[in-house]
Amino acid sequence: MTKVAAIQMVSTPVVEENIVTARRLIGEAASQGADLVLLPEYWPGIGYNDTEKLQHAEVFGTGAIQDFMAETARENGIWLIGGTLSLVSNEPGKVLNSSLVYDAEGKNVARYDKIHLFGFATERESYDESLAIAGGHEVVTFQAPFGKVGLSVCYDLRFPELYRAFGDCALIVVPSAFTYTTGKVHWEILLRARAIENQAYVLAAAQGGRHVTGRRTWGHTMLIDPWGEVKAVLPEGEGVVAGELDFGRMASIREKLPALRHRKL
Repeated sequence: MTKVAAIQMVSTPVVEENIVTARRLIGEAASQGADLVLLPEYWPGIGYNDTEKLQHAEVFGTGAIQDFMAETARENGIWLIGGTLSLVSNEPGKVLNSSLVYDAEGKNVARYDKIHLFGFATERESYDESLAIAGGHEVVTFQAPFGKVGLSVCYDLRFPELYRAFGDCALIVVPSAFTYTTGKVHWEILLRARAIENQAYVLAAAQGGRHVTGRRTWGHTMLIDPWGEVKAVLPEGEGVVAGELDFGRMASIREKLPALRHRKL
């Protein structure tokens, strides 16, 4: 079996502070025997406004945030999925919200640019990621030592066609920064649905708590098995959620209920 871990953070606007926190929590996950570790969306910084995403954006392949992730993966001998960070885009005034994957030697092996951009508005809060973020266009999976992994980010969770496009995955990851408002009603339901319909493990790393900016994120970082059972969860605050991927159980579920083979569309 393979052990995986997801990191929950309550990121600040200061990149250096978040790097210190991420280093500590990744080390904790590695000490628990994790082979693969997932960071949450926006882990390097959640700021007061969208212009801060532009200030912290790095060119793909170079920069302090990317150097940290590569070095940390290599030092701990783990596969690291770096939640998301801001990368320079071709659209003026916008960044890409990108998830980078590093192998145990610190080599970048995959990159996914978030496709679906969150928009939500009530009388008390509103969000429109498209104002500062350029959407990606490509479905991305990568081959880990234990099998294929599908990459998605936060709002992607509401679009099941993306997950079908992955094909047969052993693990699906969902780094996120779900709002408290939407998270308390939809987060777990959507994650369990993606696990059940794809008969795969789902590992979701979240931002979870009250940020210094005043924003509140839902948290509930969790690991879900292919039957839709929540195997481990952290409701709020910084920490690590870890668990085993039992591929014998996954194969048994797929054999007893061969829904993936029964697909017609």
